[in-house]
Amino acid sequence: MSEKGSETRVDGSVEKGSSIEEKVVPVEGTLAYGGDDQLPPPPTLTAEQERKLWLKIDMRLMPILTLMYLCSFLDRGNIGNAKLQGLTTQLDLTGNKYNIALTMYFIPYCLCECPANLVLKKFRPSKWLPFITLVWGLVMTLMGLVKNYPQLVGARICLGVAEAGLFPGVVYYLSLWYPRHMLQFRVGLFFGGATVAGAFSGLLAFGISFMSGRAGLLGWSWIFIIEGMLTFVVGILSFFVLVDFPHTAQFLTPEERAWVVHRKKFDNSSVGEEEHFEMRHLWETLLDWQVWIHVLVYMSVITPVFGISLFLPFGFNPAISQLLTVPPYVFATIVLVVWAVWSDRIKKRYPFVLAGLTFCLVGFAINIADVSIGAKYFGTFLVVAGSYAAFPGVVAWLGNNLAGHYKRGVGMALQIGIGNFGGAIASNIYRTQDAPRYIVGHGIELMFVGIGFVAAPVAVLAYKRINAKRDASVKGANEDGVKYTAEELRRMGDRAPDFRYTL
Repeated sequence: MSEKGSETRVDGSVEKGSSIEEKVVPVEGTLAYGGDDQLPPPPTLTAEQERKLWLKIDMRLMPILTLMYLCSFLDRGNIGNAKLQGLTTQLDLTGNKYNIALTMYFIPYCLCECPANLVLKKFRPSKWLPFITLVWGLVMTLMGLVKNYPQLVGARICLGVAEAGLFPGVVYYLSLWYPRHMLQFRVGLFFGGATVAGAFSGLLAFGISFMSGRAGLLGWSWIFIIEGMLTFVVGILSFFVLVDFPHTAQFLTPEERAWVVHRKKFDNSSVGEEEHFEMRHLWETLLDWQVWIHVLVYMSVITPVFGISLFLPFGFNPAISQLLTVPPYVFATIVLVVWAVWSDRIKKRYPFVLAGLTFCLVGFAINIADVSIGAKYFGTFLVVAGSYAAFPGVVAWLGNNLAGHYKRGVGMALQIGIGNFGGAIASNIYRTQDAPRYIVGHGIELMFVGIGFVAAPVAVLAYKRINAKRDASVKGANEDGVKYTAEELRRMGDRAPDFRYTL
């Protein structure tokens, strides 16, 4: 341990300055965070002032981000609605061509997510996120003009490349603004755009279907064109609304910016986080066991999310089928918000992940059985609610347990990028020859749910064991007078002795 710099006890308290309970380093002079902008010392806020400040931030960030993700999920999933409006017939999507078109979206989508997160930090969120929104909105609009199967596949590949940076980028972006036990509610609000999209897409597709025949285009073309144009408009709007990082947010006063920066910087440990990229951040992330076990947990939830959004066969005519997709997503949105608030309040993630997996288990078991269509529809409610409501907790869980801007950014991009191959799998397991029971598809979904039931408890047990060992080592080290410098603790990140994993 270095003899230079401020010294910190192993329990996280600073020998000179703040108390053990606060676990912060006193700010002297100015404070910089993620840039060279200088900020005044952070003020002391009352609980009511803190609440109003977070509400002010929420009102600026969450509406536009949620709207952007609503468009993203709408545009990637509306091919299921287009299928009901003549897409497969007009483009002659026989055999497994439809499934291949779905799969070709996910390959570039998964491969580009990790690089996109590194680009986000370099090119600023307020420019990068709106730019990719404009690009995929344009791709979506042009997809309505494709004339054959190869053109459809090419358009889906371009859509995957363009959309890849949004979800991991926004989750990483939110983790730079909000303390870790305030994160799931915000991710839940943001991801709520997906559940609203699930409900809204059915209604919107039902309305657009009446345009079939206009300008010589069938209903599926108009679904792509109109929804793509809506995305393009949202992309333009986001250029004027979205802001970058807390230390540069002009809608906050300098004192408010200083408080948010200080609150977030010292959220995970007593001495803050490293802010400058080094190659070791990449290697530490790749060799971190928790990243890979969370990939499995992610896949256990995301595969049902994509599977149920791309295939909701109810056995009715297209118009009725479109409308029947609405109630399950409305129910899922309510469950998602309730679970997100509850999870942040008790500061635990795994109970809600396991609850969501249980919903999926029961829902898929009902759908794979030879039961009435009404029972299958009830099972669909459980699958949609379980997968969508558990998803924000899965993402926030890993984000809570990775310390350091770049390690968190790379780790979450790996989790989302690799985990989203579950979407490619879901695109190929519901085969037309398996209708109406889709035993193969539902069976594979049940397999992924089972993986989650193994991986999530393993993560919980490992976290509990590590936290207990750190508690014991901290007690012994403090009795022996062991101290660390701020730089040493920053370099240790989530392996610092005062860092405790969120369960």
